[in-house]
Amino acid sequence: MVRVLIVDDSPTETYKMETVLVKNGYEVVKADNGVDGVAAAKKHLPDAVLMDVVMPGLNGFQATRQLTMAKETTHIPVIIVTTKDQQTDKLWGKRQGAKGYLVKPVDSEKLIDAIKRVMAGEILI
Repeated sequence: MVRVLIVDDSPTETYKMETVLVKNGYEVVKADNGVDGVAAAKKHLPDAVLMDVVMPGLNGFQATRQLTMAKETTHIPVIIVTTKDQQTDKLWGKRQGAKGYLVKPVDSEKLIDAIKRVMAGEILI
């Protein structure tokens, strides 16, 4: 079973994404901030990470950089999932090592498609 880590401080957004993932046969691990997200990724070694940007403490860009730089998690594709829709945000996400970038609210089919594609090695930014 494919395991996906959701890192988002919004219980509503987490619930929406979790519902879509579970319905499509994915196992879900959750964290509600960047620090816990990095720790959860190292502990559970998910197949992909869905990362919010705007979170207290360690933001999603910083957490993405930590995951993509750490030896034990560098292979895990990170998809930024945020309300930030500027081209500069997308470029910054790519520079931090993200493999995908989705803007909330995310369509269910686009979410599943993005996960499958980044796990296959595609870069969607």
